[in-house]
Amino acid sequence: MTLLHALATRALRALDPEDAHGLAIRALEMGLGPRAGRDDPILATEVAGLSLPNPVGLAPGFDKNAQVFAPMLRAGFGFVECGTVTPKPQAGNPRPRLFRLTEDQAVINRMGFNNEGLEAFAGRLKARGPGVVGANIGANKDSEDRIGDYVAGLRRLWGLASYFTINISSPNTPGLRALQTKAALQELLGRLAEARDALPRAGLVPMFLKVAPDLEDGEVEAIVETVLATGLAGIIVSNTTVSRPALKSRFREEAGGLSGAPLRTLSTDRLMAFAEVAAGRLTLIGAGGVASGADAYAKVRAGASAVQLYSALVYEGPGLVGRIKRELAALLRRDGFSNVKDAVGQA
Repeated sequence: MTLLHALATRALRALDPEDAHGLAIRALEMGLGPRAGRDDPILATEVAGLSLPNPVGLAPGFDKNAQVFAPMLRAGFGFVECGTVTPKPQAGNPRPRLFRLTEDQAVINRMGFNNEGLEAFAGRLKARGPGVVGANIGANKDSEDRIGDYVAGLRRLWGLASYFTINISSPNTPGLRALQTKAALQELLGRLAEARDALPRAGLVPMFLKVAPDLEDGEVEAIVETVLATGLAGIIVSNTTVSRPALKSRFREEAGGLSGAPLRTLSTDRLMAFAEVAAGRLTLIGAGGVASGADAYAKVRAGASAVQLYSALVYEGPGLVGRIKRELAALLRRDGFSNVKDAVGQA
């Protein structure tokens, strides 16, 4: 990380977290972001048919409106997931709704899918250049047909995004997580599969389901079988948690989803449960608590073909992705792996 970016990261941490995020987005739009060099060849991999220069992706939430995916790819991420986007623009929940738990290296958010809507999102994705850019789609809070919202997102962004993520696991839209139950999930994924199959290149654009870590083991089996039955490429494990492990920050009782370091063990354990049930039949992506090459490597060994991060950027700044990649490459070589794929699931 350059001295300039280190100083900028420190300055942003002194601001209200949502204001700091807005300033970071504007700075990236102005071309002030870092530029990474060429990736170590050992990190190149393929995930659900997508060729990635490295397996370290930017999780959704950072680039909600598809404004800065290109600068974040230049910063060194192997892929960027934009969103969550809903059909209609919505303001989200009242502020304050984003909290830094500095002592815990964590974040609590109750943003509520604030975004500019599908049309603004699609307009920016039309200008997409090279690189893998995914679209995370959701439902409006006041929607009378939430499944219809997901179908609308898929249809509108088809041909613009490299892949799609179906987000049913945010804790900040009332009732949304109920879509993870077996009957509701079968209906949702069935309608999405029907819509997908009517679109061009239906089998060539992967779709992932993003799940919460707050699941029982029986729900893991039901989700895997439903995802397999509807032909999705895989599952992203996991979204934020509504649980509250031992936390030190004064914000520990705030409502919303907890992410960052306290989510690391829970999300990785849940990832291993999905990997055991899926038994190689699905592609898994690991998210939650990734802040080092060792964290990324643990998720790969637990069954993830790639990982995503966001919360750690709040504390580490844009130089983090380069450090994670260097550490991950060193760990792969230390253990005798010649590529990422060979390490997947080796735990």
